[in-house]
Amino acid sequence: MDDELNFRARALLRAVAAGRAEVTRSCEPDLKVDGLLCSDQGAARELAHAGLLRPARRDGSGLWVPAELTAAGRAVLA
Repeated sequence: MDDELNFRARALLRAVAAGRAEVTRSCEPDLKVDGLLCSDQGAARELAHAGLLRPARRDGSGLWVPAELTAAGRAVLA
């Protein structure tokens, strides 16, 4: 998967790794970086569906929750 990631996708993963991103807990998640909606929601959703990022909290509080990298997402950036 990491061979297929473009610069924008890697930048989104780096923002998640830096703690600058929030995500919705939906089947088609939306992503915010630095409080602003990501301009490429398609890329954000592909990263989530590929298992590279996920919501950091799974409880029922709030629409937006911090995003975190999965082990696979961390491996891509290593």
